Amino acid sequence: MAILPKTDKYGLYEIRFESIGGLGANLAGKMLAEAGLKYLGLNVSSFSSYGSEKKGSPVKSFIRFAEPNTPIKVNSPVETPNILVVFHENLIKSMPVTLGCTEDTVIIVNSRKSPEELQDILKIPKGKIASIDATGIALEAKVKINGIILGAIAKAAGFITLEHINGIFEEIIGAKYPDLLKANINAIKKGYDELNLKEVALKKDYAFKPFVKADPALGYTNQIPGGIVPNPGNTVNKDLSAGRSGMIPVFHKDKCINCALCDVVCSDLCIVFKEENGQMFMKGVDYQFCKGCLKCVVICPKQALTEGVETEHDVKAMTVKLFSESDMAQNHK
Repeated sequence: MAILPKTDKYGLYEIRFESIGGLGANLAGKMLAEAGLKYLGLNVSSFSSYGSEKKGSPVKSFIRFAEPNTPIKVNSPVETPNILVVFHENLIKSMPVTLGCTEDTVIIVNSRKSPEELQDILKIPKGKIASIDATGIALEAKVKINGIILGAIAKAAGFITLEHINGIFEEIIGAKYPDLLKANINAIKKGYDELNLKEVALKKDYAFKPFVKADPALGYTNQIPGGIVPNPGNTVNKDLSAGRSGMIPVFHKDKCINCALCDVVCSDLCIVFKEENGQMFMKGVDYQFCKGCLKCVVICPKQALTEGVETEHDVKAMTVKLFSESDMAQNHK
């Protein structure tokens, strides 16, 4: 009897994670595949694609399941997923996360928004969209979001149960961090119970986008001798907000003594100072470049920067821009 609800022409059920380093997508993919192997006897494959191993770098994880008598012979990235998981809502505006999705794809987004609201953000014409406030649950339980996401996947997929996810967490997380196991198990159940999955109505203004591989501008046929890159690009348009785990530094101007210790420890240079009458004054934080490490909060001697829950603040209104519009134009002539 078949276990998998639907497979492609190769007999594969495929899942793709779109994430950012530090959210646990790589480990979640490995645990999901191991659960399918150990508890369901499925053939599985799991691997991730990422650059430098640091918080804030783009991460993609690919998981494949096949019936026991079907070998997995495809080793390329997942192009047309049965389930797409977006680990942070802010990734939608900075990366083409929905490439390859079809009306049969179940899209799960870590967000407090409704599936209908997410449809307009994702620009998906129709299909099944689910939302889960994994960040909120994780902050309350003091755990990572990956277990919560796996609980949501168990509900959406159908063939993997909550018991399977709990079992693999007990085996892997419980063995290394037994004190964290109970909190994770409770959070996983919340991810399962609170998943808001709906089939959204057709919107003809949107269209599915096929999966395309990005072609590098330079290669072995046209690279300048010596490996010189004539146009290094511009990082000021990068959006690092997806690297946050639910917490942000909140600036209290009345307590600030402009000592600039926050600017010294900020690895992403998102603290904004402006010169007035020959002296530098702190004006705020450019949250576009803030990954929520909270080093500035720790170092501040006057509590002019305190930690706050991101969803409880109007981050857009609080943002003080570090660069002007002309700086953001990326004109490198």
